[in-house]
Amino acid sequence: MADFLTYAQSGVDIDANDEMVERIGASVQSTFGPRVIDLPGGFAGLFRLDYDEKIFKKSYKNPVLVACTDGVGSKVLIARDMKKFDTLGFDLVAMSVNDMLVLGAEPLFFLDYLAVNKLEPAKVARLVESIAAACRLADCSLIGGETAEMPDIYKKDDFDMAGFAVGIVERIRIITGSKAQPGDIILGLASSGLHSNGFSLARHICFKKLGLKPNEKITELDNKPIGDCLLEPTKIYVRPIVKLLKHYKVKQVIHAMAHITGGGLGGNIPRILPKNCNAVINRSGWQIPPIFTFLQNNGPVKEEEMFRAFNMGIGFILIVAPDFADSIERQLSRTGQTVYRLGTIVRGSRKVIIK
Repeated sequence: MADFLTYAQSGVDIDANDEMVERIGASVQSTFGPRVIDLPGGFAGLFRLDYDEKIFKKSYKNPVLVACTDGVGSKVLIARDMKKFDTLGFDLVAMSVNDMLVLGAEPLFFLDYLAVNKLEPAKVARLVESIAAACRLADCSLIGGETAEMPDIYKKDDFDMAGFAVGIVERIRIITGSKAQPGDIILGLASSGLHSNGFSLARHICFKKLGLKPNEKITELDNKPIGDCLLEPTKIYVRPIVKLLKHYKVKQVIHAMAHITGGGLGGNIPRILPKNCNAVINRSGWQIPPIFTFLQNNGPVKEEEMFRAFNMGIGFILIVAPDFADSIERQLSRTGQTVYRLGTIVRGSRKVIIK
């Protein structure tokens, strides 16, 4: 009699997937707002765009959907080595929702994709729970996701994750950067650390060159484990920025915004500058956090390269009309943001000058 094979014997455990789905149910539903149409076991997520005065406070006359996607990058390797999976969801959500904020959009919903070597329900549940927590912070709903168990592609304990966000903005309130002009003030919001960029360089310095272990404590970093410092989750700027946008006629006051990710200040600010403008940034306008100094000194890494690879302590910037800079700075500070006056916009050719 033939020995019959099962899917589990080939490395894919359907029962483990069912257990994982049961574990994450409450976390996912905790992100649902009145626009989500809950369809347990459905093949897709459902989200209402119609307006109901009894439920929603705001209608859109000419709504535009905004879509973003991103991952966490090699930061997942540090989480794997430390067996710490409760922060990566914030990185995943932040990378997409912070991008759509730049256009003046509010996040609506989020989808996640997790790929693993072996589906461990408890581990995957912690990852999804962190995604759900981040969605709550970003005021968006986690309406779907996918977990793929692929033992032939991923090595033992390896995993990767990606996210997809959809938001909405009134067409006449889309912020493209075209209104930026000489004399505008550049405000910067503090980052929480590396966020989710530059980790190939950071890991090379810490773990290959210095030979550190992820749990090894570093004197220059307040005696914290280097792994914890690198895993500090990406800041989600949704609530303070959305609140600010609702307060002003945006194109008259907030002329441009940028999420500072890969490429740093010099790589991201030109994306939203008019062709005839430069951004002049005062290097002494903010205190660079110790994690960046540690990496630069131990590379060693030239300062120019540091500014290309990392955010250097600035996670989000706003280019605003000079008459409103003080007011905007005060409002952002009241929401708990650390705000720096970084510099000004001058005539030029779409360059960033850091001096």
